Amino acid sequence: MEHMGIEPGRIQFSWVSSAESTKFVKVVNEVTESIKALGPLKHFVKAKAKVV
Repeated sequence: MEHMGIEPGRIQFSWVSSAESTKFVKVVNEVTESIKALGPLKHFVKAKAKVV
């Protein structure tokens, strides 16, 4: 995904069974924290329109 401008760590995969609710919560919290630490993805943010 780096060739598209998406930093490593923005896409994460994890296998969680439907019987593992506590693991699901843990994985979601960890992924959320790591994405927030990376900050906004600047590559795909639209620039503000110039007003003439």
